[in-house]
Amino acid sequence: MIAWTIYLTFAGALLLLCLPRPVARWIALATALAGFGTSLMAFFTALDVGTFATIIRVPWVPPLGMEYHLAADGISLTLALVTGLTAVSAVLFSWDVDHRPNEFFFWLLLVIGGSYGVFLSADLFLLFVFYELVIVPKYFLIAIWGSTNKEYGAMKLTLYSFLGGTLVFLTIVAAYVTAGSLDLHQLSQYKFPLQFQAWAFPVMFLGFAVLAGIWPLHTWAPTGHVAAPTAGSMLLAGIVMKLGAYSALRVAMNLFPDGFLMWSKWIALLGVIGIVYAAAVALRQRDLKFVIGYSSVSHMGFVLLGLATANVLGIGGAVLQMFSHGVIAALLFAVAGRMIYRRTHTRDLNDLSRMRLTHALPFAAFSFVIASAASMGIPGFSGFAAEITILLGTWKAYPLAVLITGAGMVLGAAFTLRALKKTFFSDAASLSEGTPSVTSDERLVPITFPEKLGACLLIFATLVIGLYPKLLLDRILPAVEAMKFLK
Repeated sequence: MIAWTIYLTFAGALLLLCLPRPVARWIALATALAGFGTSLMAFFTALDVGTFATIIRVPWVPPLGMEYHLAADGISLTLALVTGLTAVSAVLFSWDVDHRPNEFFFWLLLVIGGSYGVFLSADLFLLFVFYELVIVPKYFLIAIWGSTNKEYGAMKLTLYSFLGGTLVFLTIVAAYVTAGSLDLHQLSQYKFPLQFQAWAFPVMFLGFAVLAGIWPLHTWAPTGHVAAPTAGSMLLAGIVMKLGAYSALRVAMNLFPDGFLMWSKWIALLGVIGIVYAAAVALRQRDLKFVIGYSSVSHMGFVLLGLATANVLGIGGAVLQMFSHGVIAALLFAVAGRMIYRRTHTRDLNDLSRMRLTHALPFAAFSFVIASAASMGIPGFSGFAAEITILLGTWKAYPLAVLITGAGMVLGAAFTLRALKKTFFSDAASLSEGTPSVTSDERLVPITFPEKLGACLLIFATLVIGLYPKLLLDRILPAVEAMKFLK
């Protein structure tokens, strides 16, 4: 069943090239809903979530041992679910796109379909094909429909992605030559020489971690987020950054367990630096999207820290954080990019502070308060459940890292509250000269029904997982326990 998320999404993308413009958004929404519905059914009906079980396996390039091999476990199902959820919201927040809508939704669905493919691939080369497939539509989404140095942002993101992809490809070739297989099941059982793992693991992990925003190769992320259109930012932060973290876990850590144990302390160090550094930089930003962009880097630092713990609790928390941050970041970018920027034509916090947006856009204020609370890790939201699980796992492995991370969490609360206050709850008395065009509530277009629907979907998700994280952890932890490097 879960394999149909890929087929339906790519079919919808191709259909968009053949149909007239007025139906483009409806085709995109129907496709996203079909993928989300399929992932939701698979998530709740899967029986053996602890096994990376084969879904389909047919020969692809037999002379080289390449197969079209898909498989799923609790981790794959969780990330496929957040992909479908974010996809539906991204389409709803793009409901009024009128510039080449067929092409826009075509590229959007290619990103979504490629992401499903990465999360479900059980053949190393197939995973790499889907992984690289996502890069091209990302470029066009930003370069054509973006803003704020869009060509620069698109090219920087693409170059960083190809840099990481090159490192990954080199290690895939080396692993294939050494083990004679591309099947992830077989490779995970193969004992690679220790000397091989010592260099192959860091090269492959770093290649994947570039897309996860690892410090210091993170600078593409804030630039790309700011330049991307709203739906592009939602997918980039909500799904695409998770491709790197997921692949690092599924491939690099599971195939090279001894190499992982040799380098895990360095991963933890880079994760902690990313958390604190990105939070400190976010505190100094004036552009609301830059604040959220650096926030994403900081929160992905928690994922890397959780992966570095090499214990079930820490890694389970990292996967939970992938889901949680996917939902929260998508909501933050939706409010900043669609609800605010499209109406006020500014993201400058000083300008926004004079516009009294709480009265003009009360639903946007409500959504941003919820997203901010979840981002800060307030109990009752998914951010708290994920971060506390990671910190509990980290305490067992690196107690000092937990103390340093605490400083990053304080900075995270500081920049989030600063952005929230300046955007919606400022004490500025009136508009000054030169402030952009909004001068009264009546001049702001009200929040539309599709926007409200997309926001409510994301708010519901963060609340459900925050109040009942067992729903995801019951599927994530058995899959983590089956990982080779824990045995």
